[in-house]
Amino acid sequence: MTPPVGAPGAEQTSYLLGLVGAGIGASLTPAMQEREGRESGLLLSYRIIDAAQTGLRAEDLREVLAWARRLGFDGLNITHPFKQAVVPLLDELSDDAADLGAVNTVVFRDGRALGRNTDWSGYGRAFRQELPDAVEDRVVLVGAGGAGVAVGYGLLEQGAAHVAVLDADRDRADACAVRLAKRFGDHRVTAVSDLERALADAQGLVNATPIGMLGHPGTAVPGRLVHDGLWVSDIVYFPLETELIRLARSRGCRVVPGGGMAVHQAVGAFEYFTGRVPDADRMSRHFRELTA
Repeated sequence: MTPPVGAPGAEQTSYLLGLVGAGIGASLTPAMQEREGRESGLLLSYRIIDAAQTGLRAEDLREVLAWARRLGFDGLNITHPFKQAVVPLLDELSDDAADLGAVNTVVFRDGRALGRNTDWSGYGRAFRQELPDAVEDRVVLVGAGGAGVAVGYGLLEQGAAHVAVLDADRDRADACAVRLAKRFGDHRVTAVSDLERALADAQGLVNATPIGMLGHPGTAVPGRLVHDGLWVSDIVYFPLETELIRLARSRGCRVVPGGGMAVHQAVGAFEYFTGRVPDADRMSRHFRELTA
């Protein structure tokens, strides 16, 4: 395997990594990354930098990046609400991160901070594993925040015929559609406001909102609109069996729960950090252990 651009040499065997976000105390990423490091013969130490505990704000990110480099960190994962705010502070962006305007993985290498995005590729890989015959379907995407843009990118990149984007904030839905259309064309993505009408012309439904996670009960889609002619996907993985996924199963829908995206974005980040290809199946088994 040829390591990604800017990857460490094969002689490096120890890594210091971190996760920057808000309300991330229950994140499974540290356990997944450290376990895969051990299984790969590496010493990998992963720390959490939780804005909910430290009072960290977006305007503090420049200082956080500077201190991480001084303290010898090899990289950081970035999550809500900082994925967009970190972008202008980096020395280089991958093409996909630039397209998305969001970064979830920062690699420190040769004195530079490199921005990458593994959210979209993680979602795409998880989707293809579960529903390989559905990659060219027409999809309704509910939620146009950073996660929604990444999911839309993943769907379109793998071949979705069309993605209809809906959000409670119409301006945000419009912005998401414009961003995706720049990369994939106006004919393949549209902002919509009528969910029922959009679903009538689609084969798939994705929830990319926080609704369904612990502390945010319910579903982003009225139950009467979920029927067995749809496949249903949710990016929420805590809990894995969200109300939407449970409802979809009961209606006979094929489903793609959020755990796959959580695992595969971590798989991609591990490779960027270490230059080594992790065992995705092993990481998936570990994730299932952690969530059992």
